[in-house]
Amino acid sequence: MTSPGPSGKLFQPFRLGGMDLPNRIVMAPLTRNRAAAGNVAGPLAAEYYAQRASAGLLITEASQICPEGQGYEATPGIHSPEQIAGWRAVTDAVHAKGGRIVIQLWHVGRVSHVSLQPGGRPPVAPSAIAAKTKTWAGGQFVETSTPRALRTEELPGIVGAYRSAAANAIAAGFDGVEVHAANGYLLDQFLRDGTNKRTDEYGGSLENRVRLTLDVLGAVIDEIGRERTGIRISPVSPANDIADSDPSALFGHLVARMNTLEPAYLHVIEGATGGPRDNIPFDFVALRRAFKGAYMANNGYTPALAEEAVAAGRVDLVAFGKAFIANPDLVERLRRGAPLNTPDQATFYGGGAKGYTDYPVLQGEPA
Repeated sequence: MTSPGPSGKLFQPFRLGGMDLPNRIVMAPLTRNRAAAGNVAGPLAAEYYAQRASAGLLITEASQICPEGQGYEATPGIHSPEQIAGWRAVTDAVHAKGGRIVIQLWHVGRVSHVSLQPGGRPPVAPSAIAAKTKTWAGGQFVETSTPRALRTEELPGIVGAYRSAAANAIAAGFDGVEVHAANGYLLDQFLRDGTNKRTDEYGGSLENRVRLTLDVLGAVIDEIGRERTGIRISPVSPANDIADSDPSALFGHLVARMNTLEPAYLHVIEGATGGPRDNIPFDFVALRRAFKGAYMANNGYTPALAEEAVAAGRVDLVAFGKAFIANPDLVERLRRGAPLNTPDQATFYGGGAKGYTDYPVLQGEPA
């Protein structure tokens, strides 16, 4: 794959909340399943992220806010002292290279397996509906376990876990956090009428279904400030067996309510995660216009499409995923119009340095 070498607004600086970004190119969150014992981000992670520090912004792989929030083997957390210390080594390495980095806060909800849950208990969800999807446990893909429905009195604890994780992130040296409300995980499960069958104040109406996401976003902003807080959504992605009868109404309502909290940015997966951008009709331009903060777009963006979208003002920032896996120097490659390395899918999940920190960079450009 060769990029056309865009040289316009994609490479111009941008002020995002409290951060000055040198360009509009973002590294998307990418689960790699390489956390060490105790779900700690290790030295390889520090090398991996530091290699990619030329991005305008790095968003880490999703990281669980509490033990119950884990859904995949060897994914890092941000809830223990050891995890905070591990991430501190990562942020120090990125900052030493002049980079900016935020952590994505994650609770998987029902997308988990009993073998990954404390005491082998069922995972939790808004309703006791199993996800028709698989997760990674025991070194292989396995069917997810049937969850139990969270009790109403448990939900303030979930909000508190997000708040604590945000505080831990700042203690670990992160420049901010991204609340993960996309791809069929816990907050997305509460948003959708296909997974949320509750009859309390967190289910039924649009206002009730967006309540937990807004509670979480508000708690995080209260803890670390709106200028350091972003949120990710995926309005029409079917990832992890998620669906809603009217995503336009749902996400229009969510964004309108979200504006009162003024997060720094909205990160939107346009289309099906890792798939077609036009799987379900949806007006992403209207969503961008409705949101008062910065709009970050993701999914299927070629260099040319990214440059065109930024130049036209449809998006402020563009997040690239797989391209950053294989190209630690992606920004420079796009700037030069150089060929891109092809990612090795066999090494996406689990393993060591191979397919993680060993991708070549352009000659004369150290990683």
